[in-house]
Amino acid sequence: MIRPEFFIEALRQKGIDCFAGVPDSLLKNICAYITDHFDASHNIIAANEGAAVGFAAGHYLATGQPACVYMQNSGEGNIINPLASLTDREVYNIPVLLLIGWRGRPGVHDEPQHVKQGKVTTGLLNVMGVNYEVLSKEEDKAAKQIEKAASALRNNEVFALVIEKDTFDEYKLQNVNVNDLTMTREEAIQTVASALSSKDVIVSTTGMISRELFEARTAWGQGHERDFLTVGSMGHASQIALGIALEKTDRRVWCFDGDGATIMHMGSMAIVASKKPANYIHVVFNNGAHDSVGGQPTVGLAIDLPAVAKALGYSAAFSVSTIQELKSQLSILNSQFSEGPVLIEVKVKKGNRKDLGRPTTTPIENRDALMQFLKK
Repeated sequence: MIRPEFFIEALRQKGIDCFAGVPDSLLKNICAYITDHFDASHNIIAANEGAAVGFAAGHYLATGQPACVYMQNSGEGNIINPLASLTDREVYNIPVLLLIGWRGRPGVHDEPQHVKQGKVTTGLLNVMGVNYEVLSKEEDKAAKQIEKAASALRNNEVFALVIEKDTFDEYKLQNVNVNDLTMTREEAIQTVASALSSKDVIVSTTGMISRELFEARTAWGQGHERDFLTVGSMGHASQIALGIALEKTDRRVWCFDGDGATIMHMGSMAIVASKKPANYIHVVFNNGAHDSVGGQPTVGLAIDLPAVAKALGYSAAFSVSTIQELKSQLSILNSQFSEGPVLIEVKVKKGNRKDLGRPTTTPIENRDALMQFLKK
């Protein structure tokens, strides 16, 4: 495997000392090393991958030096627009180094949401005219690939290094951002889910939130037909929930969101507000971190999400940070709920159970069960 310090130092020697992106589990050791060794102006954890490419373009315009954009391959969709209409050689011809974690590589077992993306990862790069190398796990070979990438960047090209599982040696984040909150996300999810009526529907976002909701239902001996577990498509749960809410006006629809997912496509909140779904409740479990992919920080706890929601036109917005406050707010909603959309920010501490499982139903089974439930 490759030592993170070796890899980053090799990039430094090629003039790459600025990074932006969305953390990925396959890149968590590299992301942790970057966080510990670069200041906040040279490591931007972006709202989404496309925004990171935009930042990289701005860095190049200001310095003449390319930046590195890191991401999971699920983020390729977000970078197609800026790759085609900003950095491409036929537009502004701006060099960017892409570091892409290859989840779902064919022949390697992975979760269902990664299978299709894994199949098309390199194909998308080919279609976009982006040359790439699958990074070797041997440092001498990797050094030659980095030189090849640097040569392409000097020619003002975009170049990608595609990263397989277990490419990088372990590196633990030293500058850990720990909040002082006491409520766990799992107990918060259980508290909200147990307060819902039998007709209510939940759309939960990708990552730990869906996993913890699934385990709660299993522990309670309940079925999963009331929950849509958005195991992929990060940042889009709020719009899935909106699509249901506008058609099933006799049911309350709860969107269980995360801070990273909410920030990734925050403009969707404006659309929710503009449609004024009276039956829509948006719950954002905010721990200020991308918890599912290594705990890299978000700006979630540095911004006022209720104020954002109110400014966009949500009918009401609240923030809670203890179980008692959460139960009180849920009691008010259940007894006095008039019209939405309503936002509840639930501030929770980082982390999750080490033995947390994954959904045992397939996405298709989840879809079919929910659709049958919605027909009742």
